[in-house]
Amino acid sequence: MHIHLSGKTAIITGASAGIGLAIARGLAQAGASVTLCARDAQRLNAAVAALQAEGLQAQGVAADLASAAGCQALIAAVPQTDILVNNLGIYGTQDFFAISDENWETFFLTNVMSGLRLSRHYAQGMKARGWGRIQFISSESAVNIPADMVHYGVSKSALQGLSRGLAKVLAGTGVTVNTILPGPTRTAGVETFFTNLAREQGISVPEMEQRFFRENRPSSLIGRFATPEEVANLCVYAASTQASATTGAALRVEGGIVESII
Repeated sequence: MHIHLSGKTAIITGASAGIGLAIARGLAQAGASVTLCARDAQRLNAAVAALQAEGLQAQGVAADLASAAGCQALIAAVPQTDILVNNLGIYGTQDFFAISDENWETFFLTNVMSGLRLSRHYAQGMKARGWGRIQFISSESAVNIPADMVHYGVSKSALQGLSRGLAKVLAGTGVTVNTILPGPTRTAGVETFFTNLAREQGISVPEMEQRFFRENRPSSLIGRFATPEEVANLCVYAASTQASATTGAALRVEGGIVESII
């Protein structure tokens, strides 16, 4: 299958590193002109420069999309797009009884409201033009909510409902809406976390990773971290013209962790 996105524009949020940057690179390699959005201007500029050095069409917009003002800043800079990938998200472990109202609000503003606000705007232009792709980067934690990350899991579950509902709103318009569900993914942040954890436990990093999957994700069928590129590959397909019949779906790239056949 040859995916061609030449002439298409794409916005990827949370795109200065990790899965977001891999998605931006994948879409750009398929021919799209990509806009990366992130809060840290320095890291964002470095990511854009890296893509441009590869001969890819890329630009950056620095904005804090956890706020309404930040979303409006991105919209003002880039009023329309053909593809929107809502990748921005935060996570962290915390005892349920210690999660304050402020913590809950922060997770919902970042993980849910950012994508809602941007989709509400950009979907209108997509609908008018008769073509578009909207993706919400969710998580296997949306359907397998971890006890030590309930606020994170609930925010990702909300994305599932938002995506399905918006797909129905846009039925028959040529605009598809889907969620992508990664599992544990080998980003730079995860590597740092496991390196530090292994040091604390007095074991090697590979041993720490094996322990994690054995104790925390025993249902994983691949028994390893996915790469950001493996997640991006699914996103690129879902953004393609070939994926025109794929909408309202929860597309899993979590290594088979979720114990479900549907």
